[in-house]
Amino acid sequence: MKEIALPQQLDQMITGYWVSQSIYAAAKLGIADLLVAGPQTAELLAQATNTNSSALYRLLRALASVGIFAENEQREFALTPMAEFLRSDIPGSKRALALMSGDEQFRAWSEILYSIQTGKTSFDKVFEKPIFEYLADNPDKGQIFDQAMTGIHGRETGDIMNAYDFSGINTLMDVGGGNGSNIINLLQNYPEMKGILFDLPQVVERAEPYIEQAGLTDRCQLIGGSFFESVPAGADAIFLRHIIHDWDDEKSLTILRHCHAVMSENSRLLVVESVIPPGNDPFPGKFLDLVMLMIPGGKERTAEEYEALFEQAGFKLTRIISTESELSIIEGIKLTGSNRG
Repeated sequence: MKEIALPQQLDQMITGYWVSQSIYAAAKLGIADLLVAGPQTAELLAQATNTNSSALYRLLRALASVGIFAENEQREFALTPMAEFLRSDIPGSKRALALMSGDEQFRAWSEILYSIQTGKTSFDKVFEKPIFEYLADNPDKGQIFDQAMTGIHGRETGDIMNAYDFSGINTLMDVGGGNGSNIINLLQNYPEMKGILFDLPQVVERAEPYIEQAGLTDRCQLIGGSFFESVPAGADAIFLRHIIHDWDDEKSLTILRHCHAVMSENSRLLVVESVIPPGNDPFPGKFLDLVMLMIPGGKERTAEEYEALFEQAGFKLTRIISTESELSIIEGIKLTGSNRG
């Protein structure tokens, strides 16, 4: 294969949003769902989506050139293995991620220079309120956010299960557990374990039907509240996945100290995040770090930064366990006189 010259490589990076925003448009229109029954022309799809048939054809032709949809000799478009993930009715769907990335996140990215110049969140500048307040005020967007996180977490959950032995944990509390997808997977894989899902009241309300559908009502307690005020007691392991990276050090310390207050010396703290490695090698967490800067105001951290954060919150970082994904499991225990140093 001919090597792409450096200027052309840069061209592709600069214009990468051409593809991502085209995916967003197709996801917004629900094209993948319309093609489940079989190939269709742009004219028929345009009727179903109330769009311009010529413009829609050009969109689908462009996406077919990168493996999303395929056009046949009859000018009909069909699903491809990659396009299947834009369906809304399959496990691991990426449709909600495409909707979230192409709308609110894209608008926040358009103001990246503001965040770099000020260190403040561009999301707040664009939407005039913080991300989680925005989601609370717009339940439809909150639901899309939950679905996007479920789509992201699907593969990650298996990697976490393979990397860490959760046996021996009697009750695990998922702090900021969203719609419950993580605690559901854990409880299904560890039948002896009980769970606590702790999140904002409106988020817990959205999670309740998923817990019921999984048949876990008797094993999973749902508690609404704010981890900036307190964290419930009663768990011998506290699990925070994609939570600490949402917040700056001061707010992260508040969360961790509230966890510390309800933990015993034998409890475990499990923080699941992307740990930024040293060097210049590609790593998804380095760009995710920019998302954290612009949207919630948090950050991805290095191993040294997590060790310092844990110590300030009263924890000893015992180990960092890599997974097959870019995530790591950062394990900690309460600092005591016997384990300091």
